[in-house]
Amino acid sequence: MEEKKFDAKTLIGFLLIFGLFVLWFNTTQPTAEELEAQKKEQQKTEAATVDNKQEKETTAQEPVLNLSDSTAVANYKSKIGAFGYTPALEGTTVLENNVLYLRISNKGGQIVEAKMKNFVTYDSLPVHLVKDNNASFGLTFSTSDNRVLDTKDLYFEPSISKNGNNTVLSMKAKVSATDFLEYRYEIKPDEYLLDFNIRSQGLNGVLNSAAPIALVWKQKGIRHSKSATYENRYTRLTYNHDDGNISKLSESSDDEEEEVDVKWLSYRQHFFSSILATDKHFETAKLSSVNLVEDDTPETKFTKENTAVLPLKADAGELSYNMNLYYGPTDIKELSKYKELGLEDSIPYGWGIFGFINRYVFTPAYTFLSSFLPYGIAIIVMTILVRLLMSPVTYKSYLSQAKMKVLKPEIAELGEKYKDNPMKKQQETMKLYNKAGASPMSGCLPALLQLPVFYALFMFFPTSFALRQKPFLWADDLSSYDIIAELPFHIPLYGDHVSLFPILASIAIFFYMMMTSGQNMQQQPGMPNMKFILYLSPLMMLIFFNSYASGLSLYYFVSNLITIFIMLAIKKFIIDEDKIHAKIQENKKKPKKENKFQKKMREMMEQAEEQKKNR
Repeated sequence: MEEKKFDAKTLIGFLLIFGLFVLWFNTTQPTAEELEAQKKEQQKTEAATVDNKQEKETTAQEPVLNLSDSTAVANYKSKIGAFGYTPALEGTTVLENNVLYLRISNKGGQIVEAKMKNFVTYDSLPVHLVKDNNASFGLTFSTSDNRVLDTKDLYFEPSISKNGNNTVLSMKAKVSATDFLEYRYEIKPDEYLLDFNIRSQGLNGVLNSAAPIALVWKQKGIRHSKSATYENRYTRLTYNHDDGNISKLSESSDDEEEEVDVKWLSYRQHFFSSILATDKHFETAKLSSVNLVEDDTPETKFTKENTAVLPLKADAGELSYNMNLYYGPTDIKELSKYKELGLEDSIPYGWGIFGFINRYVFTPAYTFLSSFLPYGIAIIVMTILVRLLMSPVTYKSYLSQAKMKVLKPEIAELGEKYKDNPMKKQQETMKLYNKAGASPMSGCLPALLQLPVFYALFMFFPTSFALRQKPFLWADDLSSYDIIAELPFHIPLYGDHVSLFPILASIAIFFYMMMTSGQNMQQQPGMPNMKFILYLSPLMMLIFFNSYASGLSLYYFVSNLITIFIMLAIKKFIIDEDKIHAKIQENKKKPKKENKFQKKMREMMEQAEEQKKNR
């Protein structure tokens, strides 16, 4: 039977279509100068809109207590009882260093603004984790005179001091000059981690320690990326519990969980995280996450709303908890500074062997390469290194294919000879494989060995902070998808844009499949067409990778190109099919000892054949 080869005309036609495709986009897109002008004008408009919105929302926050209204003041003091000793003064206090800006309100003593100084969103606005009432953080408790209070309703008295180079903010809700509930914030130079303490003094007669005391932390994730859907895919509530176990709530739907012995919990917003850690583990925690993304439109402002209800215990009627708050990047460089807290475990490396490969191989390797190479070039160099390390696997796979190709005529003869007896055909085929020292499965094993690397990289590129907003060629962010054209409509599974890197990766994998498929695949009656399944892979990559990190598509494009060149080199300079054929014929003459599995399979097939004859 004549072997079907790839038609050169098909290649020429494919290249022409691709060339026209690129030409059409290049001729219909605005010039670089026009794009830059549009971008500057858009940024000015958005900045003005944001400033106006911030001004409106600042004035639209919770009602301010009117101190000149004696009735309102009396009602307020009646509601909060002994805590009315603290003056009801509106205002905020700023804590900041070179990397972090925090604003803490007298009302509730909580952080009402947390801003990263060195990072911007996709549209060049400052990155906020807390802003415009998207978060609340406070205690609910009962008093000895049967009041149920929430610290968000209490006023705290601020005082600033220094602890060496650190700045300390003490927020006290007082019941007398010496008795109070205190939130203590301590910010260090150039760090995103705060020391945060909750303690009470002289409240053993005020707090009802027999009633529940709970720390309630709610926060909506603020959108930072051009695609809310893409960002939401990597936004999750993660927590450390039960002596070091790391668990997560659902990334795609509403979820809730009750856990015990919680050490820390993280509201990860893709590349940025808000983390609460405690030295006195929370005995229980009620956690929930609500998905807020319905449509991927500019109007979508939030991704998920996370809530944690954390019961606290009073000791001799007093509270004393030493905690930490982290508002910063989900970056191994930053989080690994706090190994005693284990915060680096909040980074989504993946599970099991995949996470191990990302954490201890790809992350340090890429960190090293990108320290002296452009970020896109670092991906290419890392790809080359990975393919060279995997080249023995590629060689093994291609050798298996070569053996199967040499045996193909004999297998075809057996198929023709025993076409009316599938059982006998299978027996004789297995004998041929055994004598020749070949196996159709030997080509699958190398592919299976590459799966951990494949999945690890699938997690690495979209979540690696080192790639965030790093441009390469036409891609402006290697951690997100590249866009060469916006579509005026949305295609299910594909999206509303066209990414070029997935197209290149799909073309490369198409030619790789053309080289590797069809040489050793025999179509079995009743079985699906395996060639069709293999050729489907480029199409699947084109569709699903259109909305994934461009760095991932760049990796697979370069990886498949390198694999093709390695296989061509193996075919031309290393593997001689005539020698393989001669060696197979020599192996067939030698007595081949069966292993237990082969012997068992042969005996079962012979028994089945005998039973068929008897019938």
